[in-house]
Amino acid sequence: MGKETIVRIGVFIPTWCQLLDQACVDILGSMSSQYMTILKGVVPQPIIDSAPTVHIHYIGSVKAGEPILISSNQQIIATNRYSDPDVAPGKLNIVLVPGPDPNDTFEKEGLEWLRKQSEAAGTDILSICTGIFICGEAGLLKGRTVCGPKGTQAILARKYGQDVVQKGAELRWVQDGNFWSSGAVTNGNDLVSAYARQSKYFSKELVEITLDMMNVGDRPQEYSDTSISLVLE
Repeated sequence: MGKETIVRIGVFIPTWCQLLDQACVDILGSMSSQYMTILKGVVPQPIIDSAPTVHIHYIGSVKAGEPILISSNQQIIATNRYSDPDVAPGKLNIVLVPGPDPNDTFEKEGLEWLRKQSEAAGTDILSICTGIFICGEAGLLKGRTVCGPKGTQAILARKYGQDVVQKGAELRWVQDGNFWSSGAVTNGNDLVSAYARQSKYFSKELVEITLDMMNVGDRPQEYSDTSISLVLE
C-alpha cells in the first residue's frame, strides 16, 4: 500500500439526489494522499505515506461539465456522463449511489451501466438511503439482504420482490457481497465508515485517524430504537 495505489470512485446521480446522501463520499476523499498531504505535521508521516491516491468522479445523465442538481438549492458539476469510457464498467473500484426522489424515472442505459458495474470484478456498490430505488430498478436487489430508509420495507418488497431480505427497520447498514446499502441519509456516514474499515484500499491506522478527525464511525450497526415513525406504502 502507498501513494502508487489509486482508488477510483464514481458517485452516480442519474437525476437528483439528497445533499447529505452524497456528502458521505468525503469520508473516503479525506483518506486520500491528496487530502492527507495538507495535514503534514498534524498526522504522523507513516499514515500520510500509506494513503492512496483517490479520484472521485461525479457521474450523471448529463454531459461532463453540466450541472447535476441536488437538494437545498445546490448543484454538482458532472465530471462524466455514465457512457464515458473513463467510467465504463471495470474502470471504477467503488460506485456510490446517493438517494434520489424515489418517484424519479431513470434512463434505461444508466441502469444498465450500474448493473454492469455491480457485475465487474473488484467493484463495490454503496447504496445510500433511497439510492436503493436506483439499485432496485437496475436489478441489483434480487435475493439480497438490503437496507433502505425506515418505513420503505413494504414498497421495496412490492417493487423488487419478496425475496429481498429487509433490514432497514433494524440496521443502519448491511453488506451482501459487493453490495452495501444503508438506511436514511446520514446512515451513509455509518456505511462508508464500516466499508473503509474492511477495505483493502486503506490502512487500519489511516481509517481510524480519519474517522476520529471527522467524528464519524462510532454508531452501532443496529438501531437502539426500531420503531418506525413513517411507513410508506
